Order: sequence, then C-alpha cells, then structure tokens
Amino acid sequence: MLKILLDWSEVWALILPLTVYQFHRRQPIFFRPVWVYLWGALVLNVASDTIGDFKSYFPDWMQTNLILYNIHSFFRFYCFAYFFSLVSQTYFTGFRRSLPFMYFIFALANYIFFEDYLDQNHLSGNLFTLEAYFLLIYCILFYLSRLREEVDKISEGKEFWIVTGLSIYVVINFFIFLFYVPMVRENPMLAERMWGVHNIAYILLCLFLTKAIYEPTRSDH
Repeated sequence: MLKILLDWSEVWALILPLTVYQFHRRQPIFFRPVWVYLWGALVLNVASDTIGDFKSYFPDWMQTNLILYNIHSFFRFYCFAYFFSLVSQTYFTGFRRSLPFMYFIFALANYIFFEDYLDQNHLSGNLFTLEAYFLLIYCILFYLSRLREEVDKISEGKEFWIVTGLSIYVVINFFIFLFYVPMVRENPMLAERMWGVHNIAYILLCLFLTKAIYEPTRSDH
C-alpha cells in the first residue's frame, strides 16, 4: 500500500496545492506560471502513471510513458524559468535572461548528438540533469540577489517558499538524474528505489508550493 501511495505521489501531491489554491485565488502575477505548471504536471503525471500501471490495457504504441516524462522536463523548466522572469530581482538580470536560451542550446545539442527524446524505450537522463542544473542556477541567483538587496528577512514572501521547494527538489535529484540511466542498466532495483527518493522530493516541492499559496505577499505586510 505504501509503495502504491509513493508511486502515485506525483499525482496526489499536486492535488494539495491545487486544492488550497481554490480557496486562495488572490495570488501575485509571478504565481501564474506555477499554477500553469501544477495543472500541466497533473495531466502529464496522471497519464504517465496510468500507462505505467495499466500498460497491458493499451495498444503497443501507448505502452511506454518515457516520452511523457521528457515532455514534463521541458515543461517544468520553462514554467519555472517564466516564474523567475516575473519575480522582482535587482541583480543578475542579463544572465537570468540568457538561461532559457542556453538551456535550449544544450538540450538541442543533446538531442542531436546523444539522446533521442522521442525514443519510447529511453528516459533522457541528460535532459533531466540539464533541467535540474539550470533550475539550480536560477535558485542560487535568487538567493544571491536577495542577499545583495539586503532585505530585512530573506524568507519573506511567497517567492521564497517556491524557490526553496524547487531548490530542495533539484538538489536532491541532480545526481539521481545524472546516474539514473546507468542505474537502470546495471541495477534496476536500485534505480527503482532512487526514483522513490525522487518522489519524496516531489512531495516536498508540492508542500512548499502549498505553503507559498498561504504566505502573504510582501506588499501585504
């Protein structure tokens, strides 16, 4: 029962912030891409987990969910990249604007030379690693900007909780993504356990997003 609960955590964890949002709809503009991500992720994860658990009921061409995971990685990166573009930050503006283009160039090079994102039998570990790496850069720049702005309380505001949840998610999963494909080949049992760690990190991300919905904006103080 616990295994099933953890396997489907990518679905039910998203329901927490989406449900709370229905009672706290008044959110700052930078929350919009997060809201779009939550709904898009819910659709993708429901489809992925349904195919994963009930693939025998689907035609042959629908018996793998790996393409959906690759799409999810692209979708998550650009939703949060848009979020960071809307968050007020005084420093590193030019560098932050260049990150989506740098990510696209690296992802394109990876597709051309190393991994086929449309391969139904291959999860793109490099793509997930790139996503985690660039999102971590965004998070670090956010904290550095806050420190240089000398704000009274660095943990103030909804954006802090969103970035902190995202930071925890990408830090925990960076090395899992980096070594996941070799783990699948060499030790599938270990790879399965490591994806359970990923799911725990995803639950934490959703809990932090839920906290952000409750948190008052800085203008409310």
